Amino acid sequence: MTDYSAARTAMVDCQVRPSDVTKFPIIEALLSVPREAFVPVDKKSVAYAGAHMTLSENRVLLDARTFAKMLDAVNIRPTDMVLDLGCGLGYSAAILSRLAEVVVAVEEDAEMAAAANTLLDKSADNVFVTHAPLVSGDAKHGPYDVVMTQGAIETLPDAIASQIKDGGRIVSIFSQNGLDQCRVGFKAGGKISWRYAFDANAPVLNGFETSPEFTF
Repeated sequence: MTDYSAARTAMVDCQVRPSDVTKFPIIEALLSVPREAFVPVDKKSVAYAGAHMTLSENRVLLDARTFAKMLDAVNIRPTDMVLDLGCGLGYSAAILSRLAEVVVAVEEDAEMAAAANTLLDKSADNVFVTHAPLVSGDAKHGPYDVVMTQGAIETLPDAIASQIKDGGRIVSIFSQNGLDQCRVGFKAGGKISWRYAFDANAPVLNGFETSPEFTF
């Protein structure tokens, strides 16, 4: 029988802390949330492996190192309202719920959205799960202090950019021209300026691809 508590501690000690993520709120959240509860039943035994876990086509649960470094880079505050795009079965939202004041989690897969809603209803009273296309976000509850994407993007749709508060920020993995890296965007005066955070890769989320250019 798997000792998930020990596996959780090992994940933090071997994958997260060595990656220079040491902020107490992040470490505490990662140690508190049972990652195995938010993965497909047949993958519970590898819930704490140091690699992305496939949830469906082009959708993954980000590995702990990447996810933790994204949280560290965007520096979520206790008063922040966060938009979590692509929450899957709800793990990312569960972690975010311990760092932010309110989390709006968007999932476009109906089955995963329903599962996330059920799981989070039991463990996080400050998370709202919305079943909608990721590319649409959730404008009704915005704008947001922080937007986080649980997968890579090639381009940021205007619909998502408009849901970031002026003075707010976004953290995403960019996949462009074979160069994959996590960046943090800061919105000021209606425009977003991006800064490199660290190298990372993940599948590109549906709707966040760059439109092909046609030439004649």
